[in-house]
Amino acid sequence: MLKGKTALVTGSTSGIGLATARALAQDGANIVINGFGDKAAIEAERAGLEKDFGIKAIYSAADMSKPAEIAEMVATAEKTFGALDVLVNNAGIQFVANIEDFPPEKWDAIIAINLSSAFHSIRAAMPSMKKRKWGRIINIASAHGLVASPQKVAYVAAKHGLVGLSKVVALESANDGVTCNAICPGWVLTPLVQKQIDDRTKASGKSVREEEIALLSEKQPMHQFTKPEGIGALAVFLCSDGAASITGSAYSIDGGWVAQ
Repeated sequence: MLKGKTALVTGSTSGIGLATARALAQDGANIVINGFGDKAAIEAERAGLEKDFGIKAIYSAADMSKPAEIAEMVATAEKTFGALDVLVNNAGIQFVANIEDFPPEKWDAIIAINLSSAFHSIRAAMPSMKKRKWGRIINIASAHGLVASPQKVAYVAAKHGLVGLSKVVALESANDGVTCNAICPGWVLTPLVQKQIDDRTKASGKSVREEEIALLSEKQPMHQFTKPEGIGALAVFLCSDGAASITGSAYSIDGGWVAQ
């Protein structure tokens, strides 16, 4: 379906971003990956995309807190592949503290990377998408884009903002062949979450599965994690012809978290 098209996924050297990049590559898209990490590991992932799916893949080290680097990354994608058809804004960071203890520099960094970076990438990519009358923009938000939790003031604000950004972009591009939607995951089993479970297991003496259920049930009725591959599959669907009229929506993939 995406053969001959190009997708840029920010924050895609691991986790949700990498799984989404692989899902889009499996569907035929050329890929621009982006993010930080070990250079050798990143190159192995980039080469793996090409080997596994027979597509072309490049890497951008653009810092998502720097608008000029974001614009240059989009321009490089367009120059390298002739067009940028799919933009997935996934880059994100987290910090946890009560608001009175929340360092202002952490607020600034989270808003910059989790929210403002999406504005800058969409702003850069939109003119060409509108000109070609085809584009798919997907913002990886969170259940925290729809509901709140304590001690996550910057993250919740940024993710709520990302859902709102998606709606505005959808309205502005409604008749230009461009759609914009948000995906709102709940608990995803990332290395950081796995560490939380391991720490809880050591402290309580309970089994890993008992601690998984305890952690999940704090928010989710469903006692299983969302898989990164499931988020990637949803992103692929949102790029499909079947989703051509789906725009301005926030898709929960959260085990029932926000249904409560």
